[in-house]
Amino acid sequence: MTANQGPSSPENGHLETTRIVAGQKPKRKFRRVEFIAGAVLVVLIGAGATVVSINNTNKTPAAPVPVKAATLKLGYFPNVTHAPAIVGLQEGLFAKSLDGTALTTQVFNAGPAAIEALSAGAIDAAYIGPNPAINSYVKSQGESVRIIAGATSGGAQLVVKPEITSPAQLKGKVLATPQLGGTQDVALRSWLVDQGFKTTPGGGGDVIINPTDNAQTLKLFQDGKLDGAWLPEPWASRLVLEAGAKVLVNEADLWDKGEFSTTILIVNKKFLAEHPQTVTSLLEGHVASVNWLNDNKTQAAEVINAGLTKTAGKPLAQNVIDRSLTELTFNVDPLAGTFPTLLDHGVKAGVTKEADISGIFDLGPINAVLKTAGKAAVSAAGLGSE
Repeated sequence: MTANQGPSSPENGHLETTRIVAGQKPKRKFRRVEFIAGAVLVVLIGAGATVVSINNTNKTPAAPVPVKAATLKLGYFPNVTHAPAIVGLQEGLFAKSLDGTALTTQVFNAGPAAIEALSAGAIDAAYIGPNPAINSYVKSQGESVRIIAGATSGGAQLVVKPEITSPAQLKGKVLATPQLGGTQDVALRSWLVDQGFKTTPGGGGDVIINPTDNAQTLKLFQDGKLDGAWLPEPWASRLVLEAGAKVLVNEADLWDKGEFSTTILIVNKKFLAEHPQTVTSLLEGHVASVNWLNDNKTQAAEVINAGLTKTAGKPLAQNVIDRSLTELTFNVDPLAGTFPTLLDHGVKAGVTKEADISGIFDLGPINAVLKTAGKAAVSAAGLGSE
């Protein structure tokens, strides 16, 4: 800097305003002033940053702006009890309602496996039995799933060897269910408790329960290695018509008016919060599918069979699918009033614990869809929003 230069500026890299004469060293006190001033400035900046940081932590984070999902990953089972999912896919009802959101699907044998996939983010929504949904809600303290609609009622039976004619004869016998903690597994275990039997998740107790893939259950029963199974449709009908089993318990007989949820529609809680528009679109397709099933009963077997052929490689025998459909009712009402009893069954079966399940239902979206269609709303029975 020359003697002709005036006060320095930030661009010059200094903060002091004292002129410096050419050839003369700056006095030490100015260096110290510059150093001290700089240090004070750093402290003030640091303090300011700290204040800003504290203020920011006290602010409530802005909620994410809901957007339409690019893809919806949907899970379901290759069962007649999941006909609303199958028909929605076969008839293009989901594709139409989702309009621009790509749909991918994954097939499961039973509910606990679907819940595991949902929790891991492998799927976003699923058709599933009620007990795995309840169990997930309880374990996650309400952070995992929301039930957004009903789908199917009925269609579950305990079928056994013909020589077994009473519950007392089940002691020491080997029975199967689709998966430990699944809806039929819970139903069987809780019913056995009512009959005075004890079971354990590990397969011990008075009656041995072996959770088994449904197709394998049929083969094992045919080979004489199982005494019976509590199964959803079409598997109960297949054991009766293809393997000579007899019905010992029709689950519908255990419920008031024979009404109990076999299949419901759930969604990941986070996905619902981030993509409510996509969830509503899914529900529009779901409602259309249930309506189709109820309005096209003569065509239902053919369409369901076509969907099952895609996943299983071959269709069901006509008598099997016909018998299955006589056991089922398709309705978007999840029968929320039965869920405290379903929770009790899970506790009795030893696969869940006592808990408050208030909040498990979010029926606002389905009721909005029903209102638009001129249909009556469905109830959460005090267990969530509607």
